[in-house]
Amino acid sequence: MGPRTGLAAVSAALLAMNRTLQVRDVLQTIVASARELLDARYAALGLPDGNGGFAQFLVDGVSDRRWKAIGPLPRQHGILGAMLRSATPVRLADVRRDPRFEGWPGAHPEMSDFLGMPIADGEEVLGALFLADKRCPPGRRGPDGCAFTAEDEDLLRLLAEHAAIALTNARLYERSRELTIADERARLAHELHDAVAQKLFSLRLTAQATATLLDRDPRRARAELAQVTSLAAEAADELRAAVIELRPAALDEDGLVATLRAQTQVLDRAHPARVTFDCHASRALPAAHEEALLRVAQEALHNALRHGDPHTVRVSLLHRGVGTVLRIADDGTGFDPEAVRTAGRHLGLVSMRDRAASVGGRLTVVSAPGEGTTIEMEVPGG
Repeated sequence: MGPRTGLAAVSAALLAMNRTLQVRDVLQTIVASARELLDARYAALGLPDGNGGFAQFLVDGVSDRRWKAIGPLPRQHGILGAMLRSATPVRLADVRRDPRFEGWPGAHPEMSDFLGMPIADGEEVLGALFLADKRCPPGRRGPDGCAFTAEDEDLLRLLAEHAAIALTNARLYERSRELTIADERARLAHELHDAVAQKLFSLRLTAQATATLLDRDPRRARAELAQVTSLAAEAADELRAAVIELRPAALDEDGLVATLRAQTQVLDRAHPARVTFDCHASRALPAAHEEALLRVAQEALHNALRHGDPHTVRVSLLHRGVGTVLRIADDGTGFDPEAVRTAGRHLGLVSMRDRAASVGGRLTVVSAPGEGTTIEMEVPGG
């Protein structure tokens, strides 16, 4: 089946862009929609970083292997830079003949016809779309291939205008999410101060008093130590209750799948390791199950990235029989679970098992030194 054309194609592209509010998903949808809409072999979308480079540069039509071989992200020079500075479209029959063309990196595919379109919000250039090598209908290929037309330029302009709206909305949404999380953290800090800090203050005073009684009045010191133990247990209970109460705001708004995808994307950008997420489980779970799965994922990801020195970490959500399985697998240094248990170190494994058990699930850990780690949590339902 060939590409959709006309109003149906534009409508499909606009619907796809507005189907998600995650910035990276919006960007990937824009670049893929542009390539399909204009039937181009290659498409790219670049967001400037304000320092002569690109904060993000996404491609469509180029394999992952080739993209890695091309090397670092391009700088804003040549045609790319000119288009971002002037905020005007560029349509060329052969980009290689333009005086601003500065050549390709070694692994870069050869391209000829070119169409570039800025994505702008008023006077601000948010980014730019780049298309190359328009495919030809059968029997209409000339000696220099096919060229983008004025109609193509109009379609891409329309897409870019809506892309600016979709991108701005996604950024505002993520910002509002950040503010919601900040508000929730402030609330928790206040509760911790009221509920836990007072207990810890009493605990400290009692411990100090006990120290002064050890030699003078051992019997009373033992009574004070019992009080220390009681206060410590109460503080731990208060802290546990506050943490359990803090259900992530994103989980309520977006559900488990979207929240896991967003968090893995953030970790992927923040760490040298490649962090990915894929989902093969489509049905919603009870709120308690989703929260337990998310907390286990967060703990396992923290362990992998902080202690495991992995190249890749893969997070998966899938069906298994009548249950749902969360899997976090990394290719890092691994560890000996039995040795960790014997040494009294837990790496969060106890809390993860407790969370799994609290919703009728189970946790399994497979790891060995030098062989990475796989943690699976299975819960009923989904």
